[in-house]
Order: sequence, then C-alpha cells, then structure tokens
Amino acid sequence: MGRAAAFFPCLRQVRSMLPRFHHVLVPLDFTEKNRAALEVAFDLAVHHHARVTLLHVIEPISGADGELQAFTTRLRQRAESELEARAQRFAEAGQKVEWKVIEGHRLEEIVRASVDRSADLIVMSSHPLDPARPTQSWNTLSYQVSVLCRCPILLVK
Repeated sequence: MGRAAAFFPCLRQVRSMLPRFHHVLVPLDFTEKNRAALEVAFDLAVHHHARVTLLHVIEPISGADGELQAFTTRLRQRAESELEARAQRFAEAGQKVEWKVIEGHRLEEIVRASVDRSADLIVMSSHPLDPARPTQSWNTLSYQVSVLCRCPILLVK
C-alpha cells in the first residue's frame, strides 16, 4: 500500500494532463464487436460529462428501384430503433445524447460527422491484426478513419 500511495500523486498528475473530451462520436454497425466500443464510449462520456452522438451509416445501393428503396427504408427504421435503444442508456445516466442515421459512404460520413458536430473523440470498434498479413489492416474502415479524421480516435478491440 505504501508504494501505491507513493505513486498516487504521480497518477493524479497524469490524469490531469489527459485531454478533456466534450463530444464523443460513436459510429455503430450493430455487430457484436460494437458492444465493447459502446461500453468504453459510455464510461468516457460519464467521466467527462461529454455529449455523445451515436451514428449509423447506410451504404447506398446503386440503381435503387422501388423494391430496393423499400429495403433501404426498412434498414433505416431498424437502425433508428437500434440507435434509440442504445441512446436511452446514455440519457438515463444524464448524458446529452443524439443519434443519427445517414445514407452515404461510411468513411466519408464518419469524417463529415466528426467535423460537422465538432467531435473531439471518436470511439469505434476494430479487430486484432493478423501478424501474417499486417498490411491487410490498411483497408479497414477503422484505419481509414484514424488517418483522415483530425480528432483522436480510440479503437476498441
């Protein structure tokens, strides 16, 4: 205990040096791997009293005729329902939360949302790299977002 107490002032100083986040953007695709990212975003938002935007992007389907348009409408309705359910937990904890469903290309829309909403942190899921194919990760959405966005990106595996 003596050692921990000796280090505590140092830890307190390190914590005070960390940036304070005011707006956290959380892109979601509703897969199982998003759970961890959502948990981290929740903890950060509560700790920093940060505003949160939950975002889902529906990729456009080229040549969307009536049947495909109906499919896209169902996707949007499902996404809205999913985001609303996830936003409820943030709201119940007293956090300012909004959610948005956008049709477009995921990378472009995430980058645009981070700028338009003045996000100062993006929390998103990622996956472990395959050591046998390290360059394969360059094509992932999380890598591309981390390169193109100006704000910090927290990748949760």
